[in-house]
Amino acid sequence: MLDRIPLRRLPLRHRVAVAFALVSLAVTGLFATVTWNLASFYLVEQRVEGATRQADGNVALVERTLAVNPDGEGLNDLLTGLAGTPDITVALHRDGRWTTSGRTVDLDVLPGPLLDLARDGTPARQRLLIEGLPSLVIALPMPNGGLFVEILPLHLLDANLRFLGSILFFGVAASTVLGLGLGHWAGKRALLPLTELARAAGRIAGGNLAARLPDSSDAELAPLVATFNRNTDALEQRVQRDARFAADVSHELRSPLTTLVNAVAVLRRRREELPPTAQQAVDLLDGDVHRFRRMVLDLLEISRSDTLEREPWELGELVRGLVAARGEDPVPEIDAPEPVTVPADRRRLDQVLGNLLDNADAHGGGALRIGVSARPGRGRIEVDDGGPGIPPDRRAAVFERFSRGTLAGSRGDGGGTGLGLSLVAAHVRRHDGEVWIEERPGGGARVVVELPGEAG
Repeated sequence: MLDRIPLRRLPLRHRVAVAFALVSLAVTGLFATVTWNLASFYLVEQRVEGATRQADGNVALVERTLAVNPDGEGLNDLLTGLAGTPDITVALHRDGRWTTSGRTVDLDVLPGPLLDLARDGTPARQRLLIEGLPSLVIALPMPNGGLFVEILPLHLLDANLRFLGSILFFGVAASTVLGLGLGHWAGKRALLPLTELARAAGRIAGGNLAARLPDSSDAELAPLVATFNRNTDALEQRVQRDARFAADVSHELRSPLTTLVNAVAVLRRRREELPPTAQQAVDLLDGDVHRFRRMVLDLLEISRSDTLEREPWELGELVRGLVAARGEDPVPEIDAPEPVTVPADRRRLDQVLGNLLDNADAHGGGALRIGVSARPGRGRIEVDDGGPGIPPDRRAAVFERFSRGTLAGSRGDGGGTGLGLSLVAAHVRRHDGEVWIEERPGGGARVVVELPGEAG
């Protein structure tokens, strides 16, 4: 499963955290392995060496006892004393038979090579599992072909080693988790400037050209901050120049446009007196002049930079009032089951709703339903039309300026200016809201506007 999710696909902050965790795992794992090997080797060797020295002393006692009493009188008592505890087994092979004391053990389970080595005069020892219990077997030669065997349990040593291993394992696990947390914190701190940069870039993309990065005293970050703020200043100045240019041009066009509109109105009144060819020219001129006038007004609205005058407004009442004022036939269904209040600029909000209805009239056969509902911390407006809908790959493009020509083939030629939805997006962004298009259940398009607010 991990092979299907390459590490490089993780966010950089998570990759830093994973790197910290892996380094911590490697370091503490190596330390734990070395500690385990050294500690286990030391403890086992200490136990084996101590047991061997003790066995050598026990053999000397047995030899002195046999030297004094060759017939073995008192030997059983001596072996019982040498065993000490019921867990230790002491065995003496003499004259072809075994004499044992302590824990009862089947001596046939002892390795033959180990006993043969001791019979040949070479002390031998071996760790093995006897009747489910880890044990140390020490075999020592005795005069006259005798054999002394001592079996000591190692379960306490084995338990201590398991306890040490558990401590080291959980220590490595805790160190890995700590490394992961430390890496996450370090990555978050290290990437904080990039996070602030992304947020500032997002605010700029949303239309807030006043967003800037705070000054930094870091020698590596200061050039980046300065460059970003300088480029943002240049972008803001350019946008302001473009807006002023559009406003100046639109303002200068209003007077001649007014003259043209009045002149066309005069021609419209005397249309019947004109020949058919001239009547057709007047009709075309009338449509283009009015469309040109709407375009100029929209450009003026887009170029306006006055502040928002926010007041609490109930969306359901605004929708009902706007629909009644437009006098549309048929009247779209208004679905506003509960009051929803949002702080908004009334003039801009009216224009948003009006442009959405105009768009539905021009490209979707008219609005079928206007829904108003509450979302957590937001108010939602939905405008449904009965048109052919908009392909998913074109839904973002319709909010761009002058996108009408691109969509004329799929949405019909409604005579729009191509600025209506662009103006909607601009006003919604200034209210810190969102606007998008989705498919209406049953076919058609649904334009959704969400504005910060609350249910009233």
